[in-house]
Amino acid sequence: MFDRITFDSKIMGGRACIRGMRIPVSVIVSHIADGASFDEVLHEFPALEREDVRQALGYAAALTRDEVIAS
Repeated sequence: MFDRITFDSKIMGGRACIRGMRIPVSVIVSHIADGASFDEVLHEFPALEREDVRQALGYAAALTRDEVIAS
């Protein structure tokens, strides 16, 4: 399902990254949350592909599915 999301203790301390690169999922998601478009993210990180951004967002969404935050 998330074949582009990788975890390696030698890369970024084991944080979720894209395809073994030093680009954490959290950085991609933060850029999108701050209003960047897919194209802007792809321009900022030329090694990324559109599917990398999609999977980063999907992975972030999957992490929040079961969490309930009381307001």
